[in-house]
Amino acid sequence: MSDVTASAPRRFRPAATRRIQVLGALSALVLALMLLTLSCGRGCLPPGDVWAALTGAPGTNASFVVADLRLPRAVMGLLAGASFGLGGVAFQIMLRNPLASPDIIGISASAGAAAVFAIVILALDGWLVSLVAVVAGLGVAAMIWALSSRRGAAGARLILIGIGVSAMLDSVTAYVLLEAPAWDRAEAMRWLTGSLNGMQLVQALPVAGALLVFGGLLALTARDLEVLRLGDDTAEALGVRADATRLRVTLAAVGLVAIATAATGPIAFVAFLSGPIAARLLPGSTGLLLGAGLVGALLVIAGDFAGQFLLPARLPVGVVTGAVGAPFLLYLIVRANRNGGTL
Repeated sequence: MSDVTASAPRRFRPAATRRIQVLGALSALVLALMLLTLSCGRGCLPPGDVWAALTGAPGTNASFVVADLRLPRAVMGLLAGASFGLGGVAFQIMLRNPLASPDIIGISASAGAAAVFAIVILALDGWLVSLVAVVAGLGVAAMIWALSSRRGAAGARLILIGIGVSAMLDSVTAYVLLEAPAWDRAEAMRWLTGSLNGMQLVQALPVAGALLVFGGLLALTARDLEVLRLGDDTAEALGVRADATRLRVTLAAVGLVAIATAATGPIAFVAFLSGPIAARLLPGSTGLLLGAGLVGALLVIAGDFAGQFLLPARLPVGVVTGAVGAPFLLYLIVRANRNGGTL
């Protein structure tokens, strides 16, 4: 008996080691991409010039390019990508379905429609746009949940209702754009594609605050969220209040996605892709939330760099991630059909 007890921790060491290795590798990739975006653009700068520009050393010719143009873009990509990744995987774990991401079930569409309305009709900007987007996202999330909660919320029913709500909100966005002046229409269309163009560091403050507050709430709820994977009855038997956990997770995930969307526009499929990719890298691991946040940051930073400098034409990051995410969505649907509806 003592031999079995002594050997039990060893069984968990490979999983823990793999989790540390994968999370460490993802963190290193994020850091490397951040350094790449700061160093390279139309031309590349040596690391010494980049460091001097970041530290404000006098007489640095690269200060404007690095500190004013590239740094805000990289920081916003990091924060928004992590927010989308965390919000998306939280929904997917909670509903036990990889299709249950904010891109699919209408959360991103609600935040986008509210932000466009606030920008075009109400002439708001800054944190007020973020506030309107968060309120709209929470309201739509509550409506979708109420419509799908007949005898307990079902993942498939919630997704179908969310798709319908998303289509309705897209039509609202189209109507607002139709009524907008030409200049506002062009600006809103640029925003709707999901873009990091023209970012300033001050615009990253609401996203950083949301990531700190709502990301912290998700971290505190991570254990209960993992238990929800076993089903409501099992979760309740283990002392986890399923409804209260869902409420906290929904509040945190919607806050993350809505504020990030208000800052950058709805960057397509990042929230949808981050969870499945992280799950492949960390099978059965408790580090899925952190892994998805890092994957989301990687997708946004890499997509923005590719769209700006690696493709024949300069494209917003949302176009690049959409081109990658759409085939992945089709792949999941085809796999579900082959497995008899199991994703």
